Amino acid sequence: MKIATILAEGFEETEFIAVADLLRRAKADVCVVSSTQQLTVASSHNFKITADELLDNVNFDEMDCIFLPGGMPGVTNLRANKKVIDAVQHFAEKGKYISAICAAPLVLADAGVLENKKFTCYPSTAKEITLGVYCDEPTVIDGKLMTGRGVGAALDLGLLMVSVFYGIENAEKLKKAIVYGV
Repeated sequence: MKIATILAEGFEETEFIAVADLLRRAKADVCVVSSTQQLTVASSHNFKITADELLDNVNFDEMDCIFLPGGMPGVTNLRANKKVIDAVQHFAEKGKYISAICAAPLVLADAGVLENKKFTCYPSTAKEITLGVYCDEPTVIDGKLMTGRGVGAALDLGLLMVSVFYGIENAEKLKKAIVYGV
């Protein structure tokens, strides 16, 4: 699986790292994409992450999934970037996997991909989303849409994605390897 993880200035670092780390441990090809004009992107708590690619250089036809971490002002910056909205719509149109956590489902709502879909997000963010069916759960999967509530659900979302992409057995092995819930 090839996963494009889109970072904007002010992203939530724990959500990004937890999900991307678990996917890479499962042998997914995680491409960290900067939505800025620089490869280095600062998180909401001023950690600097060096992306693999700039958004303009990514061929989304080669990707199987797009993942958006939350965080503020990261989500505000993702929402303001037409190329990010277009990328999410591209994944939806092609029937590919879409994943977002915390406030990032706002981007999915802006892209129109939550209509008639179950999702979760940061609880106060749910009030801003008028499309779809909000579920007060740590993670929610609806077809090829996978969402997580927030930082506390980042490992759960990462393990859900591993389970979907590589099977429940591999997710369980990974869970044991990181000593999660055992």
